Amino acid sequence: MIQPANRTQGVKEYYFSVKLKEIAKLNEGAVKVLNLGIGDPDMSPSEDTWEMLKEACAHPKSHGYQSYVGIPALREGFSKWYKTFFNVDLNPDNEILPLLGSKEGVMITSLAYLNEGDEVLIPNPSYPTYTSVTNLLGGKIVSYPLVEENNYHPDFDALEKRDLSKVKIMWVNYPHMPTGARASKELLEKIVAFGLKHKILIVNDNPYSFILNDTPLSIMSIEGAKDCCIELNSLSKSHNMPGWRVGMICGKAEMLEPVLKVKTNMDSGMFYPVQQAAIKALAEDQSWYDSINKVYKIRRDLVFKLMNLIGCSPREDQGGMFVWAAIPKKYKDGYELSDKILKESKVFITPGGIFGDQGDKYIRISLCSSEAGIEEAIERIKEN
Repeated sequence: MIQPANRTQGVKEYYFSVKLKEIAKLNEGAVKVLNLGIGDPDMSPSEDTWEMLKEACAHPKSHGYQSYVGIPALREGFSKWYKTFFNVDLNPDNEILPLLGSKEGVMITSLAYLNEGDEVLIPNPSYPTYTSVTNLLGGKIVSYPLVEENNYHPDFDALEKRDLSKVKIMWVNYPHMPTGARASKELLEKIVAFGLKHKILIVNDNPYSFILNDTPLSIMSIEGAKDCCIELNSLSKSHNMPGWRVGMICGKAEMLEPVLKVKTNMDSGMFYPVQQAAIKALAEDQSWYDSINKVYKIRRDLVFKLMNLIGCSPREDQGGMFVWAAIPKKYKDGYELSDKILKESKVFITPGGIFGDQGDKYIRISLCSSEAGIEEAIERIKEN
């Protein structure tokens, strides 16, 4: 057998990819699994977004290759979005780069800045892709714990005691996934100051700002941020467009240049109708976000009820599209509780340990299921 590259030995197949195969097997039976684990928005994009997609498909040049940096109107749309909701000024000509989803941004930013052996500060718990990409590229992971007692914020006193001389990138993400912890302006100021002091590239992954979060914040609004920070954002969660693959990265032009070099060698631009539809989505006013959050608030109340039913303890001040909660002490970890509920009730919830060992004693439930689906999950669990 031809041997795969050594870099593949440092990563495993994505947890949800494996779990979905297991769920598919279970679904061959009479009772289908209720999946409350994955953050896959089930509500629709706006009607204007749909109409523009259909209209743009008729454009004579819609099926050709597109610019690597997106059409100018899309970059302008992102710029206006940031000014309207974050009060951040971004030059659409050179401070915004559209992406095929922000997950692409995690990879190409790492490719653009990491050499083998460079160290990367990664929060624990956090989005698993930060870790897997760093492993694939031969970087060294330096985990920094986020604990409930500190509101899942970095412990800067502890970080300052470390040898940071080889750290190249620090990943941050607020509202935080998976815990739902929010950032404050004061926290973002501390993060920027830390990056400037130690000459570390801060990458803020910011796709959850508009979900159950009354004060959207961008790290780019902080003085000095453009000298050490770049930010990823996405329409996947905020505009119910996960499969459309529309994201962006923003920052000082000089800091985006290496990212653009990598991107131009990896893809050939975004489908023109999707770009036009994204422009419409970005133009939605506050009422759009309010309508989505109205639904999420109802679902969150139901998930709190489900959490209490299984003896978990969620905090009520969470943002984003998930509910994070500590498990009862009788369970070894979140995997044990998750497997028990899947086996007995055909309901899947996510064990917190997939986000790092700081999540071992937690579980996470997604708000991307209908009220009826969550209510059915509650009834199934009651029966067992």
